[in-house]
Amino acid sequence: MALNRDEVISIVTKFGANEKDTGTSEVQVALLTKRIEQLTEHCKQFKKDKSSQRGLLILVGKRRRLLKYVQRTNLEKYRTVIKELGLRK
Repeated sequence: MALNRDEVISIVTKFGANEKDTGTSEVQVALLTKRIEQLTEHCKQFKKDKSSQRGLLILVGKRRRLLKYVQRTNLEKYRTVIKELGLRK
């Protein structure tokens, strides 16, 4: 269920300043988006798994708060992250 090392490294290099830049909000949003996609597929397959559905809602809320922070601090980064991740905002 968790992201493997190769996926994390590719996301961090794409959205971060370097390969060790895991703390910026843009990288965190991208990692959360990938995790949300995986959990969504899991929840489609196992409809009665309520604990995973709750975890999914928690992750979506965390991503929403991080996106709101990025929008407030750096609007251009926000727009590029939204466009590259294919989010609706």
